[in-house]
Amino acid sequence: MFGNSDPFDRWTRRSMLKQSGLGFATLGLSNLLSQSGDAVAAETISSEPSLRESKLPHFPGKAKRVVHFFFNGGASHVDTFDPKPLLKKYEGKPLPNTLTTERKTGAAFPSPFKFAKYGESGLEISELFAKTAVHADEIAVIRSMHTQVPNHEPSLMMMNCGDSVLSRPSVGSWVLYGLGSENENLPGFIAMCPNGLPIKDSENWQSGFLPGAYQGTYIDPQHQTIERLIENIRSKHATSKIQRHQLDFLQKLNAQHHATRHDDRLEARIQSYELAFRMQMEAAEAFDIHREPASIRRMYGEGVHGRQTLIARRLLERGVRYVQLWHGAGQPWDHHAQIEPSHRKQAGEVDQPIAALIADLKQRGMLEDTLVIWGGEFGRTPTVELSGDGKAQLGRDHNPYGFSMCMAGGGVRGGTTYGATDEFGFQAVDNRVSVHDLHATILHLLGFDHEKLTYRYAGRDFRLTDVHGRVLHDILHS
Repeated sequence: MFGNSDPFDRWTRRSMLKQSGLGFATLGLSNLLSQSGDAVAAETISSEPSLRESKLPHFPGKAKRVVHFFFNGGASHVDTFDPKPLLKKYEGKPLPNTLTTERKTGAAFPSPFKFAKYGESGLEISELFAKTAVHADEIAVIRSMHTQVPNHEPSLMMMNCGDSVLSRPSVGSWVLYGLGSENENLPGFIAMCPNGLPIKDSENWQSGFLPGAYQGTYIDPQHQTIERLIENIRSKHATSKIQRHQLDFLQKLNAQHHATRHDDRLEARIQSYELAFRMQMEAAEAFDIHREPASIRRMYGEGVHGRQTLIARRLLERGVRYVQLWHGAGQPWDHHAQIEPSHRKQAGEVDQPIAALIADLKQRGMLEDTLVIWGGEFGRTPTVELSGDGKAQLGRDHNPYGFSMCMAGGGVRGGTTYGATDEFGFQAVDNRVSVHDLHATILHLLGFDHEKLTYRYAGRDFRLTDVHGRVLHDILHS
């Protein structure tokens, strides 16, 4: 009917059905692949070289891996790492200069916590972090951070992904994309958040337009058994040998399908099956902190934060590149009222684990090439927040104008401060540091020129720092 030269003349009934009908099945698959990656991250293994294999940076970096404690909700810098004694003089009085705040605020509110000088450097740190302060000479405090808006959602996206509006890959995804993984039996990027997801859910560790291989894997460390920590880590119905045969057959079919329908989401999901299979043995060992001496477990503490921090160290030892440790679901540091008991509680949960991690990494010879970071998405006001009836409830509002971030290890010059907020702690005024600057510095410590670590997407070479960013060389070892 079509003539001998027409390719349709050579179609069999089966091939015609395949070409015209089976494509509808991908509609359902598309819906599946668009679901949030909250359980097992999209990791990749294929017949091509692994997207996660170890790679060389632009130049020899001081750091090989990162652990990031995220104080979601916004910790108060004037109560933790940026002392402002002048607030006491103005207590109960309006400050000479104030800025527009998200909610109504009133008079100066001095910190209820005592600051002291620690270490040979004399770094001033609040009593809230007295255990971490023991390592003052390993810590650099950036006191002049600022961000764009006073809202949690965009500020979380800015701190984690480098853009407060558009969907972009997270810092951990960029790090894994640049360095690759040192262990193909574990995810290269893991995010732990107790008791559920934080605000913005898995967008905080998304891979964005990068291949799904670089997305973070979410773990809820409130659980202690491996079967609860990682769902479906073991099969109740098949031996490892049977699973291997099943997976080989499934991967063969998937590879044939993928060969004619290239889709990064499909490739990532296909390859995640292989990672999940290989994780059965290695993950069980890596997440089992009972393999640690009792003295080490006591050093980190008994709570969930001590447990997840000790797990983080075990993961870093096994080649995981980026571990993010969230304080908890929601905004646990968001204290608009009663900041004294609330901040004391939150800091009490993480002070010991942070101090333990620094000490543990140091004694293992890992601190010099492990970058440790802690802080939130913004700071809090030095003025007291007022309720709807104008009464003070001894809390602080969001403050994007100035806040602090702390760094240790991985090439950071400890016992130093960089930049400053004004005399009341309201806004960064000296050596102001944007989130892009922070990201540029992190990448530099890992061996990357932030302007050259790019990914081609939609006709443009994108990077974590967009068109901004400068490296803070003053807080780095030469």
